[in-house]
Amino acid sequence: MDSDRTTFAASATVVVTGILWGLYWLPVRRLADLALPGAWGSLAIVGAATLLLMPFAIRGRRGLLAAGLPAVASVAFGGLAFVLYSIALVYGRVAIVILLFFLTPVWSTLIGRFVMGWPTPALRIAAIVVGLLGLVVMLGAGGEIPVPRGTGEWLALVSGLLWSAATTGIRTKARLEPGAASFVFAAGALAGALALAPVLEPWPGVAAIVHPLPALGWIVAAGGIWWGASMAGLMWATPRLEPARVGILLMAEVLIGAVSAALLAGEHLGPWEWAGGALVLCAAVLEVWPVGKTTRPS
Repeated sequence: MDSDRTTFAASATVVVTGILWGLYWLPVRRLADLALPGAWGSLAIVGAATLLLMPFAIRGRRGLLAAGLPAVASVAFGGLAFVLYSIALVYGRVAIVILLFFLTPVWSTLIGRFVMGWPTPALRIAAIVVGLLGLVVMLGAGGEIPVPRGTGEWLALVSGLLWSAATTGIRTKARLEPGAASFVFAAGALAGALALAPVLEPWPGVAAIVHPLPALGWIVAAGGIWWGASMAGLMWATPRLEPARVGILLMAEVLIGAVSAALLAGEHLGPWEWAGGALVLCAAVLEVWPVGKTTRPS
């Protein structure tokens, strides 16, 4: 019974995280409007998050040292995946970026099967086929070659693949206290943003930030709420759930992101993009049935 309650609490935490991240494009885009273009806004956000979470890392330093390099690296790798997603929201359409990221159950299943040697039920094989078909339909809308177009779509696709690898590592290796894990997560994101920001856009300069106080408010809010509180919850929940299930429960982000982008940013998908996106989500739904009916691998 305790195990069931823990699973429910972890699942609810992931759903709430998905809802929050469905609105994450708002601070990222707002910072781009306030003269922090490209990855610079994401760099500022994860930098603030790293500073805010540092006390938790100091308090949990013994646990971090005892966890070992593979565990810490898995969590940091997850931060790298999420900062790529954050940057993708500046360069791509919100709904497409989110849907490309949400191919994670497909990648998680492939990693579990071919890297970890976990069993692959028939419905998961079907999910892989449907998910990849959805990718082809979505990216091939209008008769174009079905490959990502533009920086945002490539970053979103890579971020989903990296997140799948990270969640597998977090599940099998990481047993960190949530606050300390969130610090490592933010630090991994900070390292990725530092590497990408000058490559994607030149530094605009402090003088270009014409509204510093609103920008600072968005930075602190995004760093504290999205990268601090919600990531602490996700770091607690992820080791307690299968990687594919994490990707499924985060699907609340798809609905919230697509609807909010349509209402607030005027971003709308075409019929083929909707069809491809529906297939991607169907693939994610197919994932949940074998997860609920099979024994969790040790």
